[in-house]
Order: sequence, then structure tokens, then C-alpha cells
Amino acid sequence: MTDALVNIPETATPGEIIEIKLLISHPMETGFRPRSDGSLVPRDIITSVRCLYGGETVLEVDLNPAISANPFLVFHLRADRSDEIALEWTDWGGVVHREARQITVA
Repeated sequence: MTDALVNIPETATPGEIIEIKLLISHPMETGFRPRSDGSLVPRDIITSVRCLYGGETVLEVDLNPAISANPFLVFHLRADRSDEIALEWTDWGGVVHREARQITVA
């Protein structure tokens, strides 16, 4: 499983713009790097990242092999209700990883 650091505020005021940060610990192998024996390291990349707020997709990003190892994403979201904010990312093998946090808007 891929490790990740997720930073989502626990509380916000109605209408506040919050900052969400995601750091995925991942090598992002392009499939072009040779090993010492001349064979290529197999491709292993994160292909997409989604943010869901209350089950609704609010951000979707497609990544490609040119993204560096350990991708770091920062974006902003208007907090208008208390709900779950989930971050999902899909790797080259189709495995979906998920981290979710609850935010209280009051």
C-alpha cells in the first residue's frame, strides 16, 4: 500500500476557503530507467487523483510519467457543510488508495 500524508483542516467556518495538501510516497517509475543488468525497471506510476466532498467529485487530476517521485498536491476548497473529504488515487495496476477526513463547518 502507498503511504500518504494528508492535511485537511478539522474545522472551518461556513464559506471558508480551506487548503488541502496531499503527499504520496511513491517512486513514480516511468518504465524507462535501466537497472545495472540493462533490464528496465517496470512502470509504476500514480495515474489519477480525485477529491470527493460528501461523495461528490470536486477535483480530478490525471498524472503522467513526467511527474516526479513522491507527488505533492495542494489545492483549495470552499467548505460549505460538515461532511467527509476523501482523497483517492489510482496506481498503474488499477489499485485505488483512499484517505478520508471529516470536516466540521460551524
